[in-house]
Amino acid sequence: MLNAKKIEEIARQVTDSIPPGIKTIATDLEDKTKTVLQRKLSQLDVVTREEFDVQTQVLIKTRAQLSLLENKIAELEASLKQVENSPEDKEAGEA
Repeated sequence: MLNAKKIEEIARQVTDSIPPGIKTIATDLEDKTKTVLQRKLSQLDVVTREEFDVQTQVLIKTRAQLSLLENKIAELEASLKQVENSPEDKEAGEA
């Protein structure tokens, strides 16, 4: 969700566009604009920048671990293939 400063800035921009003679209504409008913005933004399925950055780091670590595991599996499969194809296994199977 947008931070409180950004919401206040948007609300202030809206109220600043109002002619000076209507400033008494402007304060009320600013408060209502903040409330509406906060309510509508909270309904969106968004995350904070901090939450996004944390999840990005988790994803980077997970991808690194996945890559290591894929390499390990490839090594184990190669070793298994060598064992299956070794002449000792063929001779033991014939006996």
